[in-house]
Amino acid sequence: MSNLDRRPAARELGGLEATAAGPALDLLPGKEVLLGESTRVRRLLPTLGRRMIGAWAFVDHYGPDDVADSPGMQVAPHPHTGLQTVSWLLAGEVHHLDSLGSDVRFGPGQLALMTAGHGISHAEQSPVSHPRYLHGAQLWVALPDAHRETAPAFEHHGTLPGWTSDGVTATVLMGSFAGAASPGTAFSPLVGVDLDVAAGADVEVPLEPDFEYGLLASSGTVTVEGAPLERGAMLYLGTGRGSLRLTAAEASRLLLLGGEPFEERLVMWWNFVGRSGEEIADYAGQWNAESDRFGAVLGYDGARLEAPPLPPVPLKARGRER
Repeated sequence: MSNLDRRPAARELGGLEATAAGPALDLLPGKEVLLGESTRVRRLLPTLGRRMIGAWAFVDHYGPDDVADSPGMQVAPHPHTGLQTVSWLLAGEVHHLDSLGSDVRFGPGQLALMTAGHGISHAEQSPVSHPRYLHGAQLWVALPDAHRETAPAFEHHGTLPGWTSDGVTATVLMGSFAGAASPGTAFSPLVGVDLDVAAGADVEVPLEPDFEYGLLASSGTVTVEGAPLERGAMLYLGTGRGSLRLTAAEASRLLLLGGEPFEERLVMWWNFVGRSGEEIADYAGQWNAESDRFGAVLGYDGARLEAPPLPPVPLKARGRER
């Protein structure tokens, strides 16, 4: 999925100075943005005061939207470098095309994982005949320096591991959680888990104390360690937790994201992650010049996106917070 802002801000990511030294309960303010022709999303990361959670560098939550009489998601071909995209649906269907030749439709409960590495381009759209509702999350994971030039790849996993206990069903998208390990390829210690919480549940889920975490309420409302979390909002949970108490008055879906704090300093602009402003400018120039670095998306009926103008100030890699 693309950042379609035509005047995107440069995000300076990474570093350990802003990682919480212990537990936190910070509400992350989201921002509503238009994605493609008709899909509005809530951008929860990066946001004011928080740029990363572990290696997770970008979180968009969308829906549930009634797309019965609309085209649904329509995101034209665009590039990526230095990151992985993690696509997660709760309702609907998405058609993925990329410059590797991948041509995959995926739905709820399935993992679509794309490693951009050195460079890739892709498009995402709702099929012409698609389900009535569209609901999900699009996530980006920053690749560490040792792997950021890895060859691009795409993975589609139709079934994922998990478990059910005490009114909670966990599905592991990335990493390992309570003994269940995702088949998705990860390049740094992290975890992504969908939690389906039954109405009336009052449970504790296990966490890694060395990880920092964030929790997104995809649907429903829950109480997290005594703090309310409403649909479409996200809490930053800090570090140092061995478990997390969740109480749900209604059936809810949560997305738990965590990982070791990301020490390296990065620059993220538009759809690129790099290590300097000069790198980012080079990526944008290569994309607009139709460089072989990103390949071409075959089978998409329409024009590709052009990289927007670079900001007038130098792009620098700094810390994890504004």
